[in-house]
Formats: sequence, C-alpha cells, structure tokens
Amino acid sequence: MKIAFIGAGSIGFTRKILADLMIVPEFRDASEIAFTDIDARNLDMVTRLCRRDMQANGVRSKITATTDRRRALTGANYVFCLVRIGGLEAFKTDIDIPLAYGVDQCVGDTLCAGGIMYAQRGIPVMLEFCRDVGEVAAPGCVFISHVNPMAMNTWACSKYAGDVKFIGLCHGVDGGIRQIAQALNVATDELDVVCAGINHQTWYIQIRHRGREIGSRELLAAFEKDDQLRATEKVRIDMMRRFGCYSTESNGHLSEYLPWYRKRSREIRRWIDMRSWIHGETGGYLRVCTESRNWFKKDFPNWLKAPPIQYKPENRGHEHSSYIIESLETGRLYRGHFNVVNRGCITNLPADAVVEVPGYVDGNGLSIPIVGDLPLGCAAVCNASISVQRLAVEAAVTGDDELLRQAMMMDPLVGAVCNPPEIWQLVDDMLIAQARWLPQYKSAVSAAKRRRKKESRIATRATRGAARRDVKDIKTLTKNTAAVRARTAAADKGSYA
Repeated sequence: MKIAFIGAGSIGFTRKILADLMIVPEFRDASEIAFTDIDARNLDMVTRLCRRDMQANGVRSKITATTDRRRALTGANYVFCLVRIGGLEAFKTDIDIPLAYGVDQCVGDTLCAGGIMYAQRGIPVMLEFCRDVGEVAAPGCVFISHVNPMAMNTWACSKYAGDVKFIGLCHGVDGGIRQIAQALNVATDELDVVCAGINHQTWYIQIRHRGREIGSRELLAAFEKDDQLRATEKVRIDMMRRFGCYSTESNGHLSEYLPWYRKRSREIRRWIDMRSWIHGETGGYLRVCTESRNWFKKDFPNWLKAPPIQYKPENRGHEHSSYIIESLETGRLYRGHFNVVNRGCITNLPADAVVEVPGYVDGNGLSIPIVGDLPLGCAAVCNASISVQRLAVEAAVTGDDELLRQAMMMDPLVGAVCNPPEIWQLVDDMLIAQARWLPQYKSAVSAAKRRRKKESRIATRATRGAARRDVKDIKTLTKNTAAVRARTAAADKGSYA
C-alpha cells in the first residue's frame, strides 16, 4: 500500500496523520509513504522528524521525499492533500485588503472575502493534483483533502476532476461534540449525534445522551450556565438561541460567515473573546500561523532532541482519514462525518452542493444515509453560503471575474459591509495583489491595473481592525516555549492558543 502526502511540509497535519496511520497494526510494516512539497526545506525538516518517529517505534515502513509531485503520486493507493496555495504571503492579503474596506475577518479561509480568494488560488491547483492522480496513481486511488475552503474545493474536484474518488474531511464536528459534552457535564462517548449541513456550518440536529433526546432548550440552558462557553462562544450560542441548533464551527469562524456579528467594527468585541484567537480575534489565524512557521524554523533542532511521538492506540487522534483507510483496507466499520456532493442526502439543500453529513466506511467503501430536511432556518443559513460557493467555484474554474465579483456581492458579511462599487474595487485590489497565483485571471488582472491608473479610487481605511494583536517575535515566543511548540505541532487549529 502506498500513501502519498501533497504538502507534506505541513508539520502539524503530516506528522500527526502519519502517526495515526502507523498505529494501525496492519500498516506499520506494509506501507510505502511518499512525501512531496514545493518547499524543500520544510519537506526535509518534516521528513527527518517523521523518519525518527518511525524508527523509534520500530516501524519498518519507509518514507521517500521528493519535490517531484508526479513521482510521489505514482502508484499511490491513497493521497492526502495538505497544501496552502500562496502560503502565508497570499493569506496576509486575504485578511489585510478586505480589512481596508471594513471587512473584519478572524480566519478568512472558508467564506467571506478571504475564503473566496483562497478558492480562486486553490481550485485550479487542486484540479492539477486530481489530474496527476488520475494519470499516475493506482487505479481506484482515494484522494483525501484536509484543505480549506473545504466545500468549494470538494465541489470543484467532484465536478471537474473526472473519476477521481475525492473526500473532504474536517474535524469541526468532533470539536463541537466535546463542547456539548462539556456543557451537559457528560462523557463524549455517552453522546450520539446526527450533524448535517455544509462544512463549517453544520448543525447538530439530533443529540442523544444514553438514548435520551436532548432538546434545543435544554442544550441552550446548559451552554448559558457554563461560564467558559458563555464567554467564548457568544456567536454560536446566539445562533442556537435564534435558529434552534448548535453549529459546529468556532466562534471566530462562524462570526465571519454571517451578516450580523462583524459588520460594525464598534460592535465586534461584543461577540468575541480575546483569550484565544479562535474566539474572534481580527486576523487571528494568520497571526498564529505566522508565529508557528517562524518558530518551527528557529526551533527545529530542539524538535529533533525532543522525545518522538509514541505510536500507541491511546495516542490516536480524531482526524477521520486514518480510520477511513483502515476501514477500506480491513473492513472494520467506521462512522464519521464527510464532505460529499449532496445528491439528495439533505433534502432541502441543492443536490449539486457539497454537504457535510454522517457516513459509514467499511470494505465496500463510503456509504451516506439520507438525512432528510434540515430545520428551515438552518437550511436558509446554509443556502446563503451555497450560493456564494457555487459562484466562486465557477469563477475559479473559468477565470470569469464577473462571477467572482458576484460571489463577493452575495457573501453575507462582504455584502453587509460594502456597497457594489466598493466590492468592485476590492476585487480589483485582490486580483492585482494575488496575480502570481491566479493565472486564470490574467486578462482580468490587466484590466484591473488599467482601472487603477485611470479611475479615481474610493477611499479605504488604514485600520488594524476591531481586535487585532501583533505577531510575536521569536524573543517573545521563547518566553513560553512549551505552549508555542505544542501549538505548532497541533493539527487541529481549535487547539491553538
């Protein structure tokens, strides 16, 4: 069995997913692991760490590392995708340019202006990956993506990548289950949930504790009584109060997918909490990613001295991917939540949309049951985002900047903050800033540059945002080495402090 990792220089995901795979007894000595990345330095660092982990655990499976993607994919049975197209340089423009127009994002990788542009950079490259998989990987190869914007990437690859078997995975559902267990003061393994919607806007539509149904009023009361959750999840609790269901994604994420919570800068701090970036800090994810990247490069020699990861069952993580492969290869049943084309699974969302729903995996493959209707209000929230996703996917594939501008206009937060002329200029600014990663927009970029020279500009704002913190330098990070190292190693960004 050959497993390839595209974007293997991602320290958190690569090392943890590999560990989860190697915990499966059947995989320890019978797997070929191929790492590939365009950043040779990061690739080398992660490869050295992973080889050391494998050796320390007595694993006989081997790793090869190469910057030649097709070489890594040749003969692969499974492919993981962990890339960030444009890296942190492009990510910075996803946050900073919209901020000048009053669009204050916490994450900017799923919806809103940042998520839309992330899709424009990522979708053409994801389709290249799928083409390579179809041409050189083993027949029936399964492509597993952990890359945001999850729904848009999965939509594009499912529609335009031919017969490649594509699954999108996110850990948001599991994080929400842990919070529900905390609020109810019960163990997570005592809960049984049905969660359905679209990625990062998935709704816990059924919750049972030891067979007893937990109603929305009981759950809301439990969250409102928990001091920590009441302070850190203000947006999610407010949405539960008004729409009847708890939503999967973090306070910071959810706040930027909706038109109500971040449209006035003076009100943003009412809805967020600054104890951790994930609760709503302006540009918070960009900050911690930048700090983690800088820290890993500086601290890498110490990582090689630290104890290796122990490949023990109790250390296995909650990412779905290793369990999926285990089920496909051994026939052991696994139940999780997956991003797939709807095709009638959620009956009041469009059939062509990508939904996140419960599913089962065994030796026969992935099976998705019918969920039925979402509560009407929850479906309405999802449908607003689906309209943006559909426009953005087609824009990314065709290079049609009119569709891109329409996606921005339809986006709930961008539309709440900006008028149409501002949105047109915002798109021009982002096309110009990200031109090197947007070859499909070559003509549109040229036209945007001409407009910038000839037309008078709408005034923008020089602002840090409503709740922004400075990126910590290495000296400052060194004061809390253990916490920064743990954050850098985490695959789940919900773990980042």
